[in-house]
Amino acid sequence: MTPVRTPEPVRAKADAVSVAAVDPAREAAIEEAGTAQVGEYLGHSVEGERLVTHYFASTHPGYRGWRWAVTVTRASRAKTVTVNEVVMLPGEAAVVAPEWVPWSERVQPGDLRPGDLFPTHADDPRLEAGFTDTGAPDDVRAVVDELGLGRERVLSPFGREEAAERWYAGDFGPSAPIAQAVPYKCHSCGYWIRLADSLGQAFGICANEMAPGEGRVVAYDYGCGAHSDAVIDLPDQPSAEHAFDTTGYDTLELADAVQSEVEAAAEPESDDELK
Repeated sequence: MTPVRTPEPVRAKADAVSVAAVDPAREAAIEEAGTAQVGEYLGHSVEGERLVTHYFASTHPGYRGWRWAVTVTRASRAKTVTVNEVVMLPGEAAVVAPEWVPWSERVQPGDLRPGDLFPTHADDPRLEAGFTDTGAPDDVRAVVDELGLGRERVLSPFGREEAAERWYAGDFGPSAPIAQAVPYKCHSCGYWIRLADSLGQAFGICANEMAPGEGRVVAYDYGCGAHSDAVIDLPDQPSAEHAFDTTGYDTLELADAVQSEVEAAAEPESDDELK
């Protein structure tokens, strides 16, 4: 059931017969929803001359805070009322769905996942007609493709300006906190690759893997501490001389075989060696 907004009350004289028609209004609500879903009477509002809406609480578990609105009217000089319409309306404490937004406006940057398609409109103001096939020879088409001119749609002046404003005001523009904290700017950095088209007057690509903007479009006056000119000159430190410990010694235990060889080499081979 489509919810209908509660109309604003109008200044009209209350019709006594229509105001008193609570029972006919309740019967109309029960006929529409069933006895179990129509609760207590909540009052009425005057919609116009001899036009009154009566409200009944909805007891449906899924429509807490909603109410049944039964509008009755009476013809001039008639003694009975006629039911005009029966609808369910949200109350002040009702849970209602948010206003419907087209899918093209709901999708935000970063929402696309692998396999998702986000088609562009034929009249997208960010794009304009690009290359038109005029039967040019293959060698000419090869040059056109190499220069990036072989696309059917390219950025329009509006699209370029919109992208430039978004990039310049983004995280890699001059107002970023990291750019404000250093004196180095990207336009003088050796890692900065200027864009090839007109956007290159203000933007480039960072090619320093240690920089926060690596692989991203950065403004010419953005900057960070990983600038190519950020060089620190450190003086050569003299090498210390080797230190020898002469206050003690280490005792080495030799194996039995090695000890025997040492002792044998120290003994004289004959008595003549003793002379």
